[in-house]
Amino acid sequence: MRRTRSNVPCSPLLILSIGGMLTIWCKPAWPQSVLQYHFSANRAGNYVIPNLTAEHARSIHLDNAFDGRVDGHIYAQPLLFTENARQLLIIATENDVVDALDARTGRPIWQRSLGPAVKSWMLPCGNIDPLGITGTPAIDPSRRAIYLDALVMTNEGPQHLIFGLSLQKGEVLPGFPVNIAHALAGSGFQFVPRYQNQRGALLIIGNRVYIPYGGHFGDCGQYHGWVVGVGLAPPHRATAWNTSAAGGGVWAPAGIVSDGHSLFIATGNTFETREWAGGEAVIRLSPNLEPPKSTRDYFTPSDWHRLDGRDADLGGTAPIPLTLSDSSATTHLMLALGKDGKAYLLNRDNLGGVGGALTTLEVSRGEIKTAPAAYPAADGGALVAFAAEWLNCPKPASNPSIGALRLQVLPQPSISAAWCAPLDGGGVPIVTTTDGRSNPIVWIVGAEGDERLHAFRGETGEPVLTVPQVELKGLRRFAAIVATEERIFVPSDGRVYAFTP
Repeated sequence: MRRTRSNVPCSPLLILSIGGMLTIWCKPAWPQSVLQYHFSANRAGNYVIPNLTAEHARSIHLDNAFDGRVDGHIYAQPLLFTENARQLLIIATENDVVDALDARTGRPIWQRSLGPAVKSWMLPCGNIDPLGITGTPAIDPSRRAIYLDALVMTNEGPQHLIFGLSLQKGEVLPGFPVNIAHALAGSGFQFVPRYQNQRGALLIIGNRVYIPYGGHFGDCGQYHGWVVGVGLAPPHRATAWNTSAAGGGVWAPAGIVSDGHSLFIATGNTFETREWAGGEAVIRLSPNLEPPKSTRDYFTPSDWHRLDGRDADLGGTAPIPLTLSDSSATTHLMLALGKDGKAYLLNRDNLGGVGGALTTLEVSRGEIKTAPAAYPAADGGALVAFAAEWLNCPKPASNPSIGALRLQVLPQPSISAAWCAPLDGGGVPIVTTTDGRSNPIVWIVGAEGDERLHAFRGETGEPVLTVPQVELKGLRRFAAIVATEERIFVPSDGRVYAFTP
């Protein structure tokens, strides 16, 4: 794997240290804004909150004065746009409605309905009803605009429409919506909207928004895994990559990931193919969405065909790029987590093709889905927290359903369980640190379980708090929480909860 000199320029990466010699945290150009899924393009989910130590976290409580009511179920992560004294909390729902709330009070600022959402009986399969906006949108602060995919019932049936909305009042921007099926047909692609679902987060790089697509729950129809790029400026031209075999959906909630240079995705199971054709893989794409050119640009486990047969998608989570540095060199890694319960540590510069992982470890007795959160370890390397049915815990734990892996490259690449902790339910963890590495706290909700907000020390897994006085309602395990300097926002069906110290 490539090890380069350590004078790395500031980029959208979380730069982690080996031996505590180097840590770089690149603050966003627009402070206190959350413009995309898990805060950054690398999807690390590391929120820098300077004063939020474990001691302060214990005082977190529900803000009963916060309104937070919205129109519809929430699967997408809320976003936050801060400009001058104005803070907008943007919520997209399965009713194809976008709500902009005052982030301090929860009261509505504007609301935009994008058309009728699609009822489940109108689709060949699926488990979301109605189905509208599922994937987390992305904000372009320079244009003061938000971009999203909405499945809308039209005269042609269900159609995936890409919208650009003004953050000022929610107006639809010129040239939008873009009908994906129509735009791709003009380039010779066949995209069948009723078979395609849009669950993964969108990503903006340069002058394009990138949208991932997979299938519906139940794997019905001849869907493919897609990444579609749509220009932000008129005439909003579209380009695309898709799996050559049917299936191979790009459906993980974190969607498309970037290390500042390339795009990375994880794909699910493919159908009726004896030769590898894009499924069960981590794949590198260029911003022009050119297909992989060599084994350097993809990884798939050697038993990919067996995983296809078991529906054990590697694409249950998006891959997470990690750059580990010591005083002399930098190592580029990628961690993939699969529904087969395994963690795969990859060389990001040479993904290795079939069976090319640096090391592999079975870490869960069940499926790994949703998304992880990454942060530096105090003694070097990185920690990656996620919800799973943990195996090989360093200390015995009853119902170990949240934990963290320790990743190291010296003396050789390795994966081990750092800690495990009990959790009733499961969600998408995030981590807060006071400066990018210090005082890490892992936050997660017990969605579809005890329905409460939990916090754990990021280094040890020691419980920091469980908010006891309220049981939240309507939490979805795929919807991520958001941290800001003033609040922690938790999305649920029909409303957003706000917690404050």
